Amino acid sequence: MQICHEHNTSHDLNVERPFGIRVRIKPGDSFARVLGADWEALHWFESAQRRDRALADMASEHLYSRRGDAPTLIFEAIEPAKKSK
Repeated sequence: MQICHEHNTSHDLNVERPFGIRVRIKPGDSFARVLGADWEALHWFESAQRRDRALADMASEHLYSRRGDAPTLIFEAIEPAKKSK
């Protein structure tokens, strides 16, 4: 993939990132009317440890959440595909 301004990247694009996080909207969430019920976002990481730290942060109650607010997103860890012999 060609990058227009490589100096703006926050990580090395040549490093393999087999560990991922899939983010989806919970069924019935009103925001699905805007994004579509099948919306998802993928985030990729070079290690399971970095992925797990990001996953814990994404799924946690954030500093500016109102008391009682709960995330309306589904976070799913993606493991690397096993290579066949």
